[in-house]
This record gives sequence, structure tokens and C-alpha cells, in this order.
Amino acid sequence: MDRSQPHDAPMDEDSPLFAIAAASELSGLHAQTLRQYDRLGLVVPQRTAGKSRRYSMRDVVQLREIARLGGEGVSLEGIRRVLELENQVTSLQKRVRELERALADELVNRPGARVFAAGESGVVPLKHGTRPTRQTSVVVWRPLR
Repeated sequence: MDRSQPHDAPMDEDSPLFAIAAASELSGLHAQTLRQYDRLGLVVPQRTAGKSRRYSMRDVVQLREIARLGGEGVSLEGIRRVLELENQVTSLQKRVRELERALADELVNRPGARVFAAGESGVVPLKHGTRPTRQTSVVVWRPLR
């Protein structure tokens, strides 16, 4: 059996690491409360092949947030909505970072492709390293009498 594979996999905040007892201790909530939140869809942990719950660090942080909001008197429905919005913001922030990286990569891979100059016909693109041709004609303005 090759045991090097799991150690090579990168760990992040979404890695399912904690059994329900550990997640309960880390969050400060009773294990039965965690099961209830799973049934309600507030924090849904991943499952092992044997159907045991495995909580990630993100799940534990959300459980702590649920405890904090509940302590402030927010209803479970209110908490569900707050978590939904926070998860949406996190997802959108991740997508923005991906798009920023893609844009930066594109700009690096195409140097000079975004050079422009103002011409008689409007804004015109220029090739990298070229200069626009200058108009040297003289225009005389005379007021109307």
C-alpha cells in the first residue's frame, strides 16, 4: 500500500480533517448540535466511505460563526442566510483572484499588444516598439469677418 499519496496532497481550509468529536471541541458546540446543523444544511461536512462526518477548518470557522450569531440572538434562518451570503462573497472573491491572475498572465504573454495612440480617425492600436507618425502640416486659423 502506497502511503506517500495522502502526504503529497495539498492541505487547505477545505480539507476534511476533523471527526465530529474534534469539530465539536474546536467549535465549542455539542456534537448533537453539529448533527442538527448538518440536517438543517447550515454546515454540511464531507463524508467518508463509511458515512462518518469529516469537518474542514472552514466548517469549524462556520460553526464558530453560528455560535457567535446565535449568542447575539440571530435566528437559525437568519444565520443560514448570513452563511449563504458569506459563502457567496468568498466564492466571488476567489473568482476575482482567478480572473486577475488570468488577465495578468495574458498581459505578460502579449507584451505591447495594448499600446494605443490618438489619430485622425480616433484611437488606433500600435505594434510594440513603434511610434505614431506625427502630422507636421501647419493649419492657419482665420476668424470670420
